[in-house]
Amino acid sequence: MEYREQLTRYVANFVDELAKSGMTDVVISPGSRSTPLAMTFAEHPSIKEWIVLDERSAAFFGLGLAKQTKRPVALLCSSGTATANYFPAIIEAYHSRVPLVVLTADRPHELRDVGAPQAIDQIKLYGNYVKWFHEMALPEATNTMVGYTRSKAARAIHTARLDNPGPVHLNFPLREPLIPDFSLEAIWGDDTEESYLPVYQSVKTQSEETIDSIITLLQSKKRGVIVCGPQVDENASQAITELAEAWGLPILVDPLSQMRAGKHSKDNLIEGYDAFFRSETLRQELKADFIIRFGAMPVSKAYLFYVQEHQDVKQFIIESHSGYREPVGNKTTFIYSDPVTVCAQFMDSGRDLEFDHNWLGKWQTMNKVAKKRIESVSDDYLTEGSTVRSLFQVIPDESSLYVGNSMAVRDVDTFFLSTSKQINVLANRGANGIDGIISSGIGAAAFGKPVTLVLGDLSFFHDMNGLLAAKHYSINVTILLINNNGGGIFSFLPQATERKHFEALFGTPVDLQFKQAVDMYGGSYHTAESEEELKRVLSNSYQESGLSVVEVFTDREENVKWHRELWSNIETDIRESVIK
Repeated sequence: MEYREQLTRYVANFVDELAKSGMTDVVISPGSRSTPLAMTFAEHPSIKEWIVLDERSAAFFGLGLAKQTKRPVALLCSSGTATANYFPAIIEAYHSRVPLVVLTADRPHELRDVGAPQAIDQIKLYGNYVKWFHEMALPEATNTMVGYTRSKAARAIHTARLDNPGPVHLNFPLREPLIPDFSLEAIWGDDTEESYLPVYQSVKTQSEETIDSIITLLQSKKRGVIVCGPQVDENASQAITELAEAWGLPILVDPLSQMRAGKHSKDNLIEGYDAFFRSETLRQELKADFIIRFGAMPVSKAYLFYVQEHQDVKQFIIESHSGYREPVGNKTTFIYSDPVTVCAQFMDSGRDLEFDHNWLGKWQTMNKVAKKRIESVSDDYLTEGSTVRSLFQVIPDESSLYVGNSMAVRDVDTFFLSTSKQINVLANRGANGIDGIISSGIGAAAFGKPVTLVLGDLSFFHDMNGLLAAKHYSINVTILLINNNGGGIFSFLPQATERKHFEALFGTPVDLQFKQAVDMYGGSYHTAESEEELKRVLSNSYQESGLSVVEVFTDREENVKWHRELWSNIETDIRESVIK
């Protein structure tokens, strides 16, 4: 068997096994050494290929697509520095637990470390940021090697998505010639539809003894708080809500918890905690006897202060699989179980719990006071807060919001109030970077459901080339660009008092007219100066095809004053109506 046939059958069996194991999408950045894999992906009838030229943008595009579909997405690039451009998105995928199958083409072994072009050391390139690395064997097509290539493909998919999902990396050394021969018969191997390595994973539960011991401990407590941080389990909202109502406890719901939107009961939800936790007095007033947290640490820095100041409070963290997400370092009991199942186990235990009947009411009253102020605050001009509030009034039901980091996610935390709309909220909160946000949002929109991306001007600047995918594939996406001409979040930090160096080092205004970039990528561009105008423009954008960018201009210093006045007013309102 000549080499070209061996190459074709080896690669084709690998790609076919990815499809049989559940992969539907691959993001390809063109290059020469990756030709066998790229052409074979394009030829396979069950895998959709997305061509994104820049590798950094491609990796974030795949990240957003994987977040939206909750399925592993493959990334494919050529050798050399192309592989290094994947790194930021791989780090984000690792920390935010997103399944990616990273495929890097490489020079064969005889061309490594000899000065050959586009040859760098790609072995374990991504270090500890991938769940598994494997250097693939050189292509052969014996029965043994066909089984080998299929087993590695199946293992890659299963490893990426099982337990805590994350990225895996397979490195492919490939010799020339690189063009597959698709005229060969039966290149996809056998006709079976089952994966080469079927894997069945059971739901993790706790023993009756463990549940009983936890409830026994809680019986001595009177005031508890349930916290739901960033998480993606679609079934968790109902289960956590039912547990909170059965126990009469408040639920502090992060904007990425998927609990602020949907059809479940909202009676025990506390969305305004970030606003009133900004007061040290209120943090002390609301000290709990225990905290039960589902998901990752909430976005709110004020909540971080709350936990830091109450290190003696008993804390339980419920995670589906083993891991450590407790940045404060407080003494914590970790419960590794399926959230839905463990909620049911708590309620089915047959043990009665009697907590302080006034405790939930206090939280609910404070939350109503905060929400009333958040909903009623108005100005003659658009602020960053009122911009985000207006967005939630018109965002379509059954859609997704992809939110950028820094100020954008914090305003979503404040102004995203509970709604019966079904809104899936996504963000790159694993490493909290501002790079790749446009590509991630457009990747999520590639799935076909309506997506609104809200971000700041620096995030937009960092990833303008991500707009090409929207143009190339006519992807429908609305981008709400909040432009305060710089890094607005730094204006809230102590660095803002260092006026001599602040603008150059932290404010970093770019003074760009983003309309020209939107025009270059074939999008429609709009601006708004009032809440009513913004709501009208956003509503119209959802009826447009392709890329639509709505830009709002704000002032960083005015934004700080506006937010601080809002938080101060909320504290005053609570003191006058709740704490007398």
